[in-house]
Amino acid sequence: MAPLEDCRRVDSVLHRLEWMRTEGIWPHGKRYLWTDAHGVVLSTSLYRATGDQEHLERAEWLVREVERVLGRVRGIRIGEAPDRAGQYYHYLAMWVFALSRLGRLVPGYRERAVELVKEIHRPFVVPGRGLWWKMEEDLSRPSDGLGFGALDPFDGYIACSLLDEASLAVEIAELRRLVEASWRGLRIDQDLGLGMMLWLSSIRPEEPWAKFHKRRSLEALDDLWLEQEGCFCRSTRERGTRLAFANHGVSLGLQAVGEWPERVERIRAWARTYKSHDHYDRDAITHVMACCAELPGDFLAKGGALRGSSACS
Repeated sequence: MAPLEDCRRVDSVLHRLEWMRTEGIWPHGKRYLWTDAHGVVLSTSLYRATGDQEHLERAEWLVREVERVLGRVRGIRIGEAPDRAGQYYHYLAMWVFALSRLGRLVPGYRERAVELVKEIHRPFVVPGRGLWWKMEEDLSRPSDGLGFGALDPFDGYIACSLLDEASLAVEIAELRRLVEASWRGLRIDQDLGLGMMLWLSSIRPEEPWAKFHKRRSLEALDDLWLEQEGCFCRSTRERGTRLAFANHGVSLGLQAVGEWPERVERIRAWARTYKSHDHYDRDAITHVMACCAELPGDFLAKGGALRGSSACS
């Protein structure tokens, strides 16, 4: 039989997903690439945990909807809402990762991800200098005044390396050079950014940048930990700010590197009752990322093998 705790977490995720559907929050709300990328990986994790084909069908439906609503001639728009125009590379990299994970189970999606990388790489990447954080929607030019993204080379390097090292050899080499040029001087002071770096480091734990930033990220997060509340604040400059979705991202990173399990549990407990009393209480990003932190599955370096007869059902 599957471990009781694993099945309990699956049940918790399924309950939250049903609540989101009933409330019209997700997946039938406005499309948002970051949330939907996490949702695709959540669906593949649920399939591996339960063996229920319906989860794969939902993942494929979600991909079709994202491409229909947000897809452009080149790349994918940030989100459906008017204030979510343009394209973020780190969102696109997460979408590439999601397609890669789905492609391990369903033919054709890895090829679509490779095509997307080919579409976006040259507009975003300035070889030897950096990677634009945000581009105009048609990828004609970078958005004014935003500059290069600090984590974006790492996002792209990991997503492309996991996808297809042969087909994307040129792109991976350029991204790796940007990683090598920046990792020693990079300092992150933001909860979600630190969680994401932990997750990225877990994919290539043997590489020097990953060893260094796993240690540095844990040190930085320790300074953001609020012991009495059982959560992380936003940054050293925003100690009064708590974001549930960001804490779930930190939880995901901690689980990926196998650190601080007691804090992971405390974040879960804190998030069950925490209310920000703003739009985040009902935003899909909060609840989809909560599900991913509850069932990290395919976000982990090796993912999970389908359990077959011992799966939760």
